[in-house]
Amino acid sequence: MTALKDGGVDCFLLETFGDLAEIAQAVRAARAVDATIPVIAQMTIGVDGRTSYGASPEDLARTLDTLEVDVIGLNCSVGPQAILEAIEKMASATRRKLSAQPNAGMPRDVGGRSMYMASPEYMASYARHLIHAGAKIVGGCCGTTPDHIRAIVSGVRPLAPRIVGTGKRERGTEPAGTGSREPGTDNSATNLGSRFPVPGSQPKGVAPVPFAERSHFAAKIAKGEMVTSVEIVPPRGVDASKMLFDVAALKRAGVDAVNVPDGPRAQSRMGAMMTSLLIEQQVGIETVTHYCCRDRNLLGMLSDLLGASAIGLRNILLITGDPPKMGPYPDATAVFDIDAIGLTNLVNNLNHGLDPGGNPIGAPTRYAIGVGVNPAAVDPATELKRFEYKVDAGAEYAITQPVFDVAQLERFLGEIAHVRIPIIAGIWPLVSVRNAEFLANEVPGVVVPDSVITRMRRANEKSKDHAVAEGIAIAREMLGCVKSAVQGVQVSAPFGKVELALRVFGGEPAPTV
Repeated sequence: MTALKDGGVDCFLLETFGDLAEIAQAVRAARAVDATIPVIAQMTIGVDGRTSYGASPEDLARTLDTLEVDVIGLNCSVGPQAILEAIEKMASATRRKLSAQPNAGMPRDVGGRSMYMASPEYMASYARHLIHAGAKIVGGCCGTTPDHIRAIVSGVRPLAPRIVGTGKRERGTEPAGTGSREPGTDNSATNLGSRFPVPGSQPKGVAPVPFAERSHFAAKIAKGEMVTSVEIVPPRGVDASKMLFDVAALKRAGVDAVNVPDGPRAQSRMGAMMTSLLIEQQVGIETVTHYCCRDRNLLGMLSDLLGASAIGLRNILLITGDPPKMGPYPDATAVFDIDAIGLTNLVNNLNHGLDPGGNPIGAPTRYAIGVGVNPAAVDPATELKRFEYKVDAGAEYAITQPVFDVAQLERFLGEIAHVRIPIIAGIWPLVSVRNAEFLANEVPGVVVPDSVITRMRRANEKSKDHAVAEGIAIAREMLGCVKSAVQGVQVSAPFGKVELALRVFGGEPAPTV
């Protein structure tokens, strides 16, 4: 360690220790050499989740907590799943930062060689899970290749801060170009930064157009009336005829607006803005255009938003976007110049007639600014903090992820009472148990309770029609339970089946909630 220190190392990483007594001696040695060099202390566990001496993850966390180290964690011996389960247990037993470096799965004998079989994509997916479980440092150990690390970096980039804030942030005084962290918070991987003043910073410029005058959708929200919308995914190709036919049915049914997602799950589809323009011009129903930060840099976003305002789009939902690794083009890169908080601030500035640099643009844009929110987030504290930031940045309404647990939604509404803006609840009519399991396990931000999956499984055992009917029944129950607590609903059309969305409203000519 002395030689390493003299060589200029920045950190001591103590890894693959199986004995707590031995790692304690290593920590003492590191501190004796230089008490200022950061120390990461990592143990290793077996498939049973314990060290070779029988210590549990909780035992490790509590013991390592007493040592003079900066980060504690796990590495080697087992694959991502076992490390994840152990990190989840350690997170409940310590407040220290956690690190996780699993092997690329368990080795298999292939032609006399030990080969690690976990793919880069699999490692990347578990890196995201590890961050959500509380890890601040993620990586890989045995069997990890440059491809694995590249995939992990791409997979966790949306969860990692791109712009680091400096100094304390005072409400209403943060200058442009700093991050969005609060004083005293750690640089956690889920604290996304943004490049514009966020909390409390009211842009100057001209007075924005009153919210109620920006669109019919906004007018109903401003009046306190319930709004209805249906989400339809844009077509994969250039033929939008079926989508337009379905949207016309929604208009005849009296739906207030059509929600148009922007590359959900990193799928390549017709652009949300052009799709919205087609719908509004050819069908005559308003859209709520989703717009994500994943695919455009700052200049591209600014150009898009100015153009969309000029052609008459008014309702917008600002989201960060799913990482490309989720989609069919895993080598595609993500931009993420800013996240949804920074984008909300940008659009709020445009509504005040200012560009990101504070320069006047002439007539202001007229966007009704919506944001996404997840009442069932894995990290509720971070979700609440980010929601507060979004409201401070200028959000005027929010649409939730699909709601399958009413009690969870009600708890979240109570937690945001101090920054409450109109909330529109997402409703998803399930069509099969496989659909329910897919949402529960593979769609970020969606939580489907076991009780709902059990109901869908029982219905599925009877027939596909029974499963669809049960999914509609569950969605109607959600609608009935949430309508008194929210100001609108967004019903998804699963697999583009508009008739299922309309059945959630009760099949009436004009949906009323």
